[in-house]
Formats: sequence, structure tokens, C-alpha cells
Amino acid sequence: MKKIILAFFIAVLVPLQACAQEQWKEGEHYTVINDTATDKPVINEFFSYWCPHCYNFEPLVAKIKSKISDDVKFEKVHVNFMGFTSPEIQDDASRALMVARALKKEDTLSNAIFRYIHVQKSPVTSIKDLKNIFLVNGVEDAEFDKLVSSFGVNSMLNKNNKLIVKYRKHLSGVPNFIVNGKYQAKFTRDMTNDDIVDLIVWLSKQK
Repeated sequence: MKKIILAFFIAVLVPLQACAQEQWKEGEHYTVINDTATDKPVINEFFSYWCPHCYNFEPLVAKIKSKISDDVKFEKVHVNFMGFTSPEIQDDASRALMVARALKKEDTLSNAIFRYIHVQKSPVTSIKDLKNIFLVNGVEDAEFDKLVSSFGVNSMLNKNNKLIVKYRKHLSGVPNFIVNGKYQAKFTRDMTNDDIVDLIVWLSKQK
């Protein structure tokens, strides 16, 4: 009986895997940008707080995070080359993201920055504006000041910016997803939101 059940699950699983492979096609839904994948699975979302598409993409990001395996790391990479504001202010926003990450409040504080720019329509003119967003959302003044120029935050910021340099030639715009250091997701007009989520989750399983 156990053998019959096992055979049934194998019979069902294999066609599903084949279906996914047929659905997502290289060149149409993703591009191979590297010969080898990262040692551990990782999804890098390159984004900008000033990008309206990135803001609207946030619900899909939440779905992706809920569907990926526990061993897959999801990491936002804030870019500094968009034309919405100066590179210096974009770097300040990247630093604020790293402070949020150090506080282990990345989702909450990142969403607060998005809302400040896109809902409240308020300008970010310096790190002080970003600090005020954090204070309004429960971060202590002294805690922010301690972290903002700390070794840990500087190290994370350097890593963020190195990823931008590494993949810059592939980043014509944002949001942009590079998965396992090898695959770049491509979204076609006929794809639904669920398709986008499923594609990125599927890519995270590829070697």
C-alpha cells in the first residue's frame, strides 16, 4: 500500500515539475547572467524608495517571502543611480535601510519610508528626514544616532553598494530581481501577479 501511495505522489510531482519548466523559458521569462550560481540560494531585489513601481511591488514581495523555502535569503538592495533625486540622498536612504536591518525592523521601517514618499508625498532632503521617519515609528533618537555611522551599518552599506557595482550592467531599471547570482527575472505583459511570484520562487530553486 505504501508503495502505491509513493508511486502516486511521484506520478503527480513529476508532471508538475515538468509543467513549471515548460512555463518558464530562458530568454522570455529569465536571463542567465552568470555561469555559476551562489553557494546558497538568495533573491536580490534591486529597488529604489523613489520608484513608484517598487512601492506598488511591495505586496508581491511579501508574497514571495511567504512562499520561498526557509533556506532562501531575500535581500533588498537599494540603488543610488535613479534620477528621482541626488545620488547622495539615495545613499542616505540606503544607509537608513541598513539601520532598519540592524534594528531587525526592516519591513516596518522600509514600508514607512515608502509611505512617506509615495503616500504623504513628502520630500527626503537629508538623513535627518529619514531619521524623523524612524523616530515617528518608535525608534529611539540615541539608538538611531548610535547605529547610523556604526561599523556594522557601514559594512552592510558597503555590501549593498558592491552588489550594485557587480550587477550594474544588468540594471536598466527597478524593481529588478537577480536570483542565486545567476538568473535575472523578466516580466512579460501577459503575466499575472501570481505568475511573477511563482517565477521568482521557481528561480530560487534553480542551481
